[in-house]
Amino acid sequence: MPITQPLLPPDLARQLERLELVTRKVFRGRMKGERRSAKKGQSVEFADYRNYVAGDDLRSLDWNLYARLDKLIVKLFLEEEDLHFYTLIDASPSMAFGDPTKLEYAKQLAAALGFIGLIRTDRVKVESLGGLQSPVLRGRRGVSRLLGFLDTVEPNETVSLEAGVRQFCLRNHGKGIVVLLTDLMDKAGYESAMRYLVAQRMDVYVIQILSGAEIDPDVAGDLRLVDCEDGDAAEVTISAPLIARYKETLASFTAGAQEFCGRRGMNYLLTSTERPVEELMATWLRKRGLVR
Repeated sequence: MPITQPLLPPDLARQLERLELVTRKVFRGRMKGERRSAKKGQSVEFADYRNYVAGDDLRSLDWNLYARLDKLIVKLFLEEEDLHFYTLIDASPSMAFGDPTKLEYAKQLAAALGFIGLIRTDRVKVESLGGLQSPVLRGRRGVSRLLGFLDTVEPNETVSLEAGVRQFCLRNHGKGIVVLLTDLMDKAGYESAMRYLVAQRMDVYVIQILSGAEIDPDVAGDLRLVDCEDGDAAEVTISAPLIARYKETLASFTAGAQEFCGRRGMNYLLTSTERPVEELMATWLRKRGLVR
């Protein structure tokens, strides 16, 4: 699939340099990172004191305070944490629709979010619902590998939303952030897939991507509509009342997805491929606390 524009244009990268990913959940990473945690651990930044209790590391005692107060006092430090950041991309045939396509938009958004994580030395991994996986990446040197992986993702995966999310959850455990980029177009529904994500100990962001033509279709007359994923076909006559009913159905569907996610502590966003990625980053994602 040809890429109509760079996934990470230089002007966008310069804007992203000032941002960082944020998680509401506290977790222990596999190695020290740049992120500060509310937990107390071993680091160079002092946090607080507390009285010594049996079993504490004697190296943490403040001997100067002991000499002055004749009390054993332990020094506490802020622990640095390692953020796990996952992006899960729907690469089903329906994501090939639009100009730019929904998949192109998803890949650019994945590139932008991954770039932020990498320059902040977070652990970044990108996967597709069909099981394609990037290596775990960290640091600026991982940016080219991230972009190279995204270029390999094509809209030809036939796995269902539920099966793809279930396999992702089986492969990845622990805490962190997962962003699902999808059009939610699955005849079996999205609910069971979302329940798998709820069970993960992660901050979950569901970003539904639709093309401008799907949100506000400009068609008329007699048409034969073919489902690009299973080949089902239907003969329809497009009229103003039918377009109005379509828009009502779409609004009900997206409102239902937003309510479903919100009631389970997940963040939901509907975006159009016509909305610039940098605008999405600077408004909704910052407002919802994914970036700052």
